[in-house]
Amino acid sequence: MTESSNAPTDRVRFASATEEAGPGPGPERSGAAGVRRGQPGIVGLVLVSHSARLAAGLRELLEPLGGGLVPIATAGGSEDGTRDGGLGTSYERIEAAVTTADAGAGVLLLPDLGSSVLTARLVLADLGRDDVLLVDAPFVEGGVAAVVAASTGASLADVAAAAREARTVPKF
Repeated sequence: MTESSNAPTDRVRFASATEEAGPGPGPERSGAAGVRRGQPGIVGLVLVSHSARLAAGLRELLEPLGGGLVPIATAGGSEDGTRDGGLGTSYERIEAAVTTADAGAGVLLLPDLGSSVLTARLVLADLGRDDVLLVDAPFVEGGVAAVVAASTGASLADVAAAAREARTVPKF
């Protein structure tokens, strides 16, 4: 893993392209309903988006691809008092989503763009966990690759690599 140099602290970890080994009321979640944190489990996903609807739509696409095995939590929108939240990102929603998606084998955060990356980095810096990674991958294609890899029981490092690799796959 590599350390992020432009985060507020030097403790934010994100998946690098050369990573070899995996690390030893809230958001909506799907999959792995009976798996508790700390048990040997499956890598969970957090979809971080500026839009709650966008994150929920991607979760809807990913759920069947993971065969109901992969915990998928959403952290979309900001806190504005409405059900879906306004456009933006929320520290609290990301933090809660990490807890929700954690099934024991780590959590991969997949951001949509811009400030969602910055907000996720702040959360990860405060959490200080080696088993939670922020990955630079396409939101939709990376999500598809990540959920398929996670559903096979792949390690956190391998799920992150699959998400990153999605960037290189042509659509046609």
